[in-house]
Amino acid sequence: MDDAAHDLKIPKGALVAAGALVVFALFAATASRVTGIGRVQMTPPAIVESLDLQFEDGQDGSVLVYNAADHQLLDSLPPGSNGFVRVVMRGLARERHLANVGRQPPFQLARHVNGQITLTDTSNNKQIDLNAFGSSNLAAFARLMNKKEGSK
Repeated sequence: MDDAAHDLKIPKGALVAAGALVVFALFAATASRVTGIGRVQMTPPAIVESLDLQFEDGQDGSVLVYNAADHQLLDSLPPGSNGFVRVVMRGLARERHLANVGRQPPFQLARHVNGQITLTDTSNNKQIDLNAFGSSNLAAFARLMNKKEGSK
């Protein structure tokens, strides 16, 4: 039985065909990437409301949320609360740190005509669809939109 396993012969034509298939797939993927042919790109829905935000760490471990337009404090997220907001912002802050981008460029919180709420890092245009994380996590950011007039 061992001899049969060692005497396995693959036809040369099958190897050439497999190699040609790999080369064709790489060529097709590269051509699509370069020319845009065959690529699907979704156009985001129109924005009906937006708010530029800046986040800072408070001395007591809280996260301070400011309206970037006038640097008015919108909210203070106490330590141990608002875990989803903290995780999202820590991830985005880490990306900014790795790219040597400071805290100055604001984050844009936007509500779209279809009800979708997104958070966009304006330093690199990375957009997060907050609806994808469930209604309670979405509400954590949506309430910031409601505070833009400065009501607490």
